[in-house]
Amino acid sequence: MTSENKCGFCIGTRCCGYITQAIDTPRSKDDFDHLLWQLTHENVQAYKDEDGWFLLVLNRCKFVGDDGRCQIYETRPNVCRDYSNDYCEYDSPAEEGFELFFDGYESLLEYCRRRFRNWDRRFEKK
Repeated sequence: MTSENKCGFCIGTRCCGYITQAIDTPRSKDDFDHLLWQLTHENVQAYKDEDGWFLLVLNRCKFVGDDGRCQIYETRPNVCRDYSNDYCEYDSPAEEGFELFFDGYESLLEYCRRRFRNWDRRFEKK
């Protein structure tokens, strides 16, 4: 197997099934409340790794063909061109490097309740 033919062995074309977006590190209740809102949306997750915090949007690229290959390979965006599959999710799932992972609203809500002891009282009038 080489980097030239590795993608042909990947079931599900994992690297083309999502996008990530760096976000500011949430620190306050308001920051986490905003992240909680983002995770109320379908197919949106969040994680923290050694590079910081990220939104993870599970949404397959529309140019992945039925054979798992890129249908616009010659004119693909630079992000795709810069991606290297030398060591990719075929070799090891990205989740293994996550320090924190929130697969949706409920898991982040549980984290917020542990992090902020009065989380559920944040909307009470002062």
